[in-house]
Amino acid sequence: MSIGDTTVDRTVDRTVDRTGGQRTGPVFREDQVLERIDEFRRRRPRLLDEVVTLAHGAGGKASAALVDAVFVEAFRNRELEERGDGAVLSLPSGEKLAFSTDSFVVHPLRFPGGSIGHLAVHGTVNDLSMMGARPSWISAAFVIEEGFPIAELRRIAADMAEAAQAAGVEVVTGDTKVVASGAADGLFITTSGVGLIPPGRALSAGAVRAGDRVLLSGSIGDHGMAVMLARGDLGIEGDIRSDTAPLNGLAEALLEAAPSTRWLRDPTRGGIGTVCNELAQDTGLGVVLDELALPVAPVVLGACEMLGIDPIYVANEGKLVAVVAPEEADAALAAMREHPLGLGAVAVGEITDQLAATVALRTGLGGTRIVDMLVGDPLPRIC
Repeated sequence: MSIGDTTVDRTVDRTVDRTGGQRTGPVFREDQVLERIDEFRRRRPRLLDEVVTLAHGAGGKASAALVDAVFVEAFRNRELEERGDGAVLSLPSGEKLAFSTDSFVVHPLRFPGGSIGHLAVHGTVNDLSMMGARPSWISAAFVIEEGFPIAELRRIAADMAEAAQAAGVEVVTGDTKVVASGAADGLFITTSGVGLIPPGRALSAGAVRAGDRVLLSGSIGDHGMAVMLARGDLGIEGDIRSDTAPLNGLAEALLEAAPSTRWLRDPTRGGIGTVCNELAQDTGLGVVLDELALPVAPVVLGACEMLGIDPIYVANEGKLVAVVAPEEADAALAAMREHPLGLGAVAVGEITDQLAATVALRTGLGGTRIVDMLVGDPLPRIC
C-alpha cells in the first residue's frame, strides 16, 4: 500500500521508503488498529453469560450469541445456518415453500393500533413475505395464565381472526396450555406459518451487490414507542399508534415492479439499525444510510429524545426494508407508494464495497458515524 513516497509493510510495525530504508511512524499503527477493529466487528458474537438475561431476547448481539452457541450448535443444518426469520424448503415436486415460527410476549396485551392478537398473525405473515413467499396457513399456540379473563381471550382471538382475514391466511391448527397463576404474565402466543414461493423468486443476502439501493416503506419506530407509552409508567403522553400490519400485499407489489429485488426484511426488534447490521454481517459489504432520508414521525422523534433512545433501533411491525438493483429502484418506490402501507416509501441508503461488514450513517451535519448492533435493547417486551 503506497502512502506518498513510502510503502507500508503490513508484516511488521514500520514503513519502508523506496530506497530500502526503514522508519517507524504512526501511519501503520493507526492502519493496524483499524484493521483489528474491522476484524473484531466482523466476528459473530460469543456467548459468555452463564444465565439467560433479558438482553438475550432483544434481537441484538446477545441474541445472536445465544442462538449461535445454543440452538444453531444443537440443531446445525444448512437451513438453520442461514439464520433468517424462516426456512426455505424444497418439496419433492420441485416447489419451494417458506416456513416460519415466532412467539409473542408483548406487554401490555393491548396498545394503540393493535394487540398481541394482531401481532401474532402479522409477525408470522411478514416473516414469510420477507422470504418472497405468499403466506397461506398459520398455526397458533396459546400459553394462558390461570385467572386470565375469558372475555379478553375472546377479544384477542377475534383480533387474530380479523388480522388473518385481512392478510388472506387461515389459522388451521393450534394448541392451548394453561399454567399456574404468575407463570405467564397473562398470555403468550406462538404462531407458525407456511407459504409457497413462486417459481424463479429467490431473495437472499448472497444476492446483494455493491451499488444496490436500500429502500424503506415508511416511518421508523412507531410500534416500539407506541408500546412503551402504552405501559403508562414513563409519565409521557403522545398520540403514537403501532404500525402493525400484514406486509404480504406490499411485498408482492414491490416484487412485481422490481423482480430483481435482492433482499427483504421487516425491521422488528432492534429496528432498521439491527437488520442492516445483520445484512452487513451476512454479505461482508457496507450499508450506508442517510440520516436525513430516514422518516421519523415528529411525535416518535420527540418521545425518543425524551427517553434518550435512537429511533434507528426502535421496532416497527408494519414496515419493510428492501435492497433492490439500482436500475429498479424508481419502479420499486413507485409501486410501494401506490400501496396503502407504502405511501411513505423512500430511498434511505446504498450498499458499498468500501466498508467491510459495517453500517455507517451519513449525518445531517455532513459527517459519518458507525451504527453498531446493540448488545441489549432499551425497549423490552414489544413483540
